[in-house]
Amino acid sequence: DIMNTRSPADTGQVSRAAAEIYDTVFVPALFGQFAPWLADAARIASGERVLDVGCGTGIAACAALARAGARGHVAGVDINEGMLARARHNGPAVAWHKAPAENLPFDDASFDATLCQFALMFLEDRTQALREMARVTRPGGRIALLVWATVDETPGYRDLIPLLRDIAGDAAADALTAPFVLGAQADVAAALAGAGLMAAAPRDMRGTARHPSLDAWIDTELAGWTLADHVTPPQVTALKAAARDRLARYAGPDGTVAFPAPARLYLVDPG
Repeated sequence: DIMNTRSPADTGQVSRAAAEIYDTVFVPALFGQFAPWLADAARIASGERVLDVGCGTGIAACAALARAGARGHVAGVDINEGMLARARHNGPAVAWHKAPAENLPFDDASFDATLCQFALMFLEDRTQALREMARVTRPGGRIALLVWATVDETPGYRDLIPLLRDIAGDAAADALTAPFVLGAQADVAAALAGAGLMAAAPRDMRGTARHPSLDAWIDTELAGWTLADHVTPPQVTALKAAARDRLARYAGPDGTVAFPAPARLYLVDPG
């Protein structure tokens, strides 16, 4: 049973405490910058109906609502109660739903645009989820998918993951690799093809990850995502000590950390 072999990291499951750290620390450090870009790329206009699939703490939905306005309607869907608790706090005007992406609780052609920001890689059945996104999006509407580029294209993680493997083992390193598994265009194309969909060539979106320090970067990765179960306090201490050497190139003269965070945007015609 595939459901029993996937770890919480593979499916993006986090506790409520981790969701709060994710929202207050990780969103400003990395994820938040992409939400307005995604809303603009999806050409969301005043009065439109928009769905955010795998909404997490709701940053893409809130960016969509800023464009759809009071005449519009924005809904967000996630299976993670911890993330949805933060989403309700962040966007009281958004309609939040707890449901799997593979079985969306909406009628056919309910939305003008459907967004999925950095969630596709964590879905149980990506092709079925894409089929559902197409079903609930009206003909002529837009589906906009955002996925991370490969680990090899993402310098900070390219160096952090082997360090994590050396100190905390394979499970921890694999958990940190999970967000990057759809970096290759062929893998996204295959998931789309299975759903009878096609996307134009992806558009590169280049964000920047920013942290106050090397220690803060490691703390954010461990506490704001799904790594906490994989790394013991002594391993955290060892990680931070090793990072001062092996990740030093990412820290500026004032100690702050910045590195490129490339992503790919796919615009899909729902049919």
